[in-house]
Amino acid sequence: MAVAQKTFDFNDSSQKKHDKKMSAEKKEARRNLNSPEKIKSPRGRKNLKDIIDNDSIVIPEDEILFKKVYYSIGDVSKMFNENASLIRYWENEFDILKPKKNSKGDRFFRPEDVKNLKLIHHLLRQRKYTIEGAKEFLKSNKTAAEKFEMIRSLQKLKSFLNELKASL
Repeated sequence: MAVAQKTFDFNDSSQKKHDKKMSAEKKEARRNLNSPEKIKSPRGRKNLKDIIDNDSIVIPEDEILFKKVYYSIGDVSKMFNENASLIRYWENEFDILKPKKNSKGDRFFRPEDVKNLKLIHHLLRQRKYTIEGAKEFLKSNKTAAEKFEMIRSLQKLKSFLNELKASL
């Protein structure tokens, strides 16, 4: 006994019009992609030039930083202008970072962790160390954090004195 097969045509006339309209929109989008004014996507890895030019780390002073007991990973990533995934990667790579985790697995950074992240960020982004080089630097220089803080305070003092000199 032979069974008859039914075929269905799902492409009615309204669907065909929609498909033509979509293909015209795709062609227009391709033309726009070839134009010199490309829209940058916020996703993906940051350009090294943008990282160097946009060195806008917003970390509060110690008095303000130590007022809170914990900072969420979102707050920390905003401070350093980095992706949260990069902060998590640095946590895995560097032993000095030990954020607390709640039962849900959310990371909470203490102010000491933020200061250590500041040192790591300085080594990797400004002094152009590799991950392995930064690890080696931190192992060999146990007082690296103290030296880093001293350099920061001296830079602040220098900028203050330059401002004072300019105002005279």
